[in-house]
Amino acid sequence: MILHFSNARLIDPEAGTDTPGSLLVRDGRIEGTGAPDEAAPEGATVIDCRGRTLAPGLIDWGVKIGEPGERHKESFRSAGMAAAAGGVTTVIARPDTAPPIDTPEALEFVTRRAADAPVNIRHMAALTKAREGREMVEIGFLTDLGAVAFTDGVRVVSDSKLLSRCMSYARGLDALIVGHPQEAGLSKGAAATSGKFASLYGIPAVSPMAEVMGLDRDLSLVAMTGCRWHADQITVAAALPALRRARDAGLDVTAGISIHHLTLNEFDVGDYRTFFRFTPPLRSEDDRQAMVQAVAEGLIDVIASFHTPQDEESKRLPFEAAAPGAVGLQTLLPAAMRLYHQGGLSLPQLWRALSLNPAQRLGLEAGRLSRGAPADLVLFDPDAPFVLDRFALLSKSKNTPFDGARMEGRVTGTWVAGRRVFGGEP
Repeated sequence: MILHFSNARLIDPEAGTDTPGSLLVRDGRIEGTGAPDEAAPEGATVIDCRGRTLAPGLIDWGVKIGEPGERHKESFRSAGMAAAAGGVTTVIARPDTAPPIDTPEALEFVTRRAADAPVNIRHMAALTKAREGREMVEIGFLTDLGAVAFTDGVRVVSDSKLLSRCMSYARGLDALIVGHPQEAGLSKGAAATSGKFASLYGIPAVSPMAEVMGLDRDLSLVAMTGCRWHADQITVAAALPALRRARDAGLDVTAGISIHHLTLNEFDVGDYRTFFRFTPPLRSEDDRQAMVQAVAEGLIDVIASFHTPQDEESKRLPFEAAAPGAVGLQTLLPAAMRLYHQGGLSLPQLWRALSLNPAQRLGLEAGRLSRGAPADLVLFDPDAPFVLDRFALLSKSKNTPFDGARMEGRVTGTWVAGRRVFGGEP
């Protein structure tokens, strides 16, 4: 099977380029690029991109899927359809299911369930059994079965001795640990960032220093053990110096952030709108701008949606009692376009964080337009405006903070290994 994408605007995060061109795909892999009007080889299916943007498919690291235990909130099928519609070609699923993905049997189950999804789905496994922070999982067996990383999600492993043992064991297996930098005692029960706004609204709040303290603890253990480590979300400017020092010291450390913390701030909570309830909570505008700059500099490596489906009953509660999180598989790309249109990040910079960096950190082939890479691609118009209707989202749950928002960036086609999984003719 041969595909020829002509008249495209190619975004290559590996080369850092944004240029007009064409792309040739043969048997599910990229064969090369050429001039925008380069002739297609004989027998090729020609896709005229009409000047739209063609880029590597997004790799969304940290997606919650409700199987097992909460299939009414999200299934592999619904998540896969939403991902395809959002230009996400690889989903990195979280292990915070019910029960958690903490045994080889559980990992085998979700791997089989995910096989029929239209996009690639890879799985992280829990770091401790039942995510209770008491006993290490079988990291070796789970790695052999395809676990790409190990994390207890937003549950912080408070026992530093146990965490150091997990890190030492993971280092011997070259396994990646994903941490959630928070001081568990300070952040417990918090629904907002401390300050005048939280006090005025009477919302239980946490100081940004809880993130700094948690990060300092985790980085100290990384320095002691030498493991590979990734911070799931760095959201406050005060945490950046510690991250920079760790990088300068040569520690094998990377960091991510959610698209919501890059595009929203604490004032978006408004009249106790629970769709804006996140963990960690939304930060100040100064912090948000500092995070955008950190992504531009490469200090923060990964942008993800942290897709967390919640049903209506979980959200229609007092703000501090509402379940945290939002769906994001379909809104990740248009939300990222806000950063592009505001001038904070170029498209190659965005795709470095949305696709190339997560692929490299997790050892995946995708995330690039180079010869031999899998043809996981998204075709979109970064300037196409629309008003988001949450009930039009393909996720089972509809909890998005962008409901009714004016957005730009419409996906017109998504391909996985050269097979079209979303969209008709451009």
